[in-house]
Amino acid sequence: MALATPVTVTVQDAGGVLVDAVVSLETARPVPATGISKTVSMDQVNSQFVPAVLAVRAGSLVRFPNNDQIRHQVYSFSPAKKFELPLFQGTTAAPVRFDQAGLVTVGCNIHDWMLGYIVVLDTPYFGKSGSDGRVQIDAPAGSYTLRVWHPRIKGAALSEPLVLTRDALQRRVTVQTTGTAPAVAPPDDRVRALQDKFRRAADPKKPSP
Repeated sequence: MALATPVTVTVQDAGGVLVDAVVSLETARPVPATGISKTVSMDQVNSQFVPAVLAVRAGSLVRFPNNDQIRHQVYSFSPAKKFELPLFQGTTAAPVRFDQAGLVTVGCNIHDWMLGYIVVLDTPYFGKSGSDGRVQIDAPAGSYTLRVWHPRIKGAALSEPLVLTRDALQRRVTVQTTGTAPAVAPPDDRVRALQDKFRRAADPKKPSP
């Protein structure tokens, strides 16, 4: 087994370090996943997704437990993963498998302000920045593409070549950000009808529009 090299990446914009930046090291060919699929959670607390940003390996299962006292209906129409969970409260919803790499924007059909992001990756070498803007990744020596994504990044994810030797590496990356994060894709007529249906189910006293 190849020895791993520690890589520390600090992500910042013009205003300082960034929390919830996803940093990955990608090879020319996807690294095959081995072992049992990992299961992680994106919770719902105070009508917010927690964490708001989740980075997972392709093939992972994601649970969406609802710890609110109200019901939610989680969905996504992102190309990397389209799904709709039934209206639920508690932990009854089945986990969702994310097989395709890409960005999945998650929303709630009842509460429009709820917004979460799941970054699905074809590499085991990734992490998410904390309050210090840092991500540490251990990867074998070799040639990689360093990618950085953030909910407020301007344009596509930052991408640059990176060569690892056996020596520890530190890199500081500056990205351009906007004032707002991307929203869930706007609903079409079918989706609006579904939203109305779920909202009425969540609040039977509310009249139809």
